Amino acid sequence: MAKDFDPSGRVPDYFVNAGTSSFTQFLSHVSPELLPGRRPLPPGLSGDVAPHGTTIVAIATADGVVMGGDRRATMGNLIASRDIEKVHPADSYSLIGIAGTAGIGIELMRLFQVELEHYEKIEGTMLSTDGKANRLAGMVRQNLGAAMQGLAVVPLFAGYDLSASDPAKMGRIFSFDVAGGLYEETGYDSIGSGSLFAKSSMKKKYRPGISTEDAIRLAVEALYDAADDDTATGGPDLTRKIFPVVMTATANGTHRLTEAEITAVAELVVAGRMENPGG
Repeated sequence: MAKDFDPSGRVPDYFVNAGTSSFTQFLSHVSPELLPGRRPLPPGLSGDVAPHGTTIVAIATADGVVMGGDRRATMGNLIASRDIEKVHPADSYSLIGIAGTAGIGIELMRLFQVELEHYEKIEGTMLSTDGKANRLAGMVRQNLGAAMQGLAVVPLFAGYDLSASDPAKMGRIFSFDVAGGLYEETGYDSIGSGSLFAKSSMKKKYRPGISTEDAIRLAVEALYDAADDDTATGGPDLTRKIFPVVMTATANGTHRLTEAEITAVAELVVAGRMENPGG
């Protein structure tokens, strides 16, 4: 007879009496082997055997935040995917982007989405922006063992803070390190292999209180600059019609730019660089 099999067909008590508002804590008690950081790995480095996602940017605006990510995933010197999506809504008012080992990053992002939804259902209220960032930091810390073997993943978290008293601080951005360190960023930030070039690009044109429309253009330009100098970052692909994923989080919730919207912005950026390659 299978372990824990109940011939009565009843749902086990631990599924109907969760006892905690943290889904990851619940999972660690019921099936810890399902958590990304709990899975056994062979000795040695494993980073070259899995696709890696690269550059993500986030910008605080007068209305909230804008987050964008390129579409390329690499495996060594090969392009593993040209159209991976690395920016997603975490909940109704926040966004998450991932860089690093693509498989673990996507799993971490989905688990974080469930974590926030589970908390809201159990507690009847939404986690604060700081609470969301702290929960995500804990989940990143659980993957430290895999990160030490080359399967690292680092998220970028941004959201519209419903509890902020200062309108200028409604849009908040948080970065992390592989050990789960949490850092709040001011104005803008970027992660991934092209982050150095993306941040240098945003540094030139970012101004406090920037409009959402201008921030979207700035995010696409930053990703273009990152792709110009970093082989692991993919720029706008006019031939295949593959463009960055760009999302916003404002008082109206999260919104992903439609294909028509992002195509128009990307074509304007590319046309501008035809005249002035340096931006």
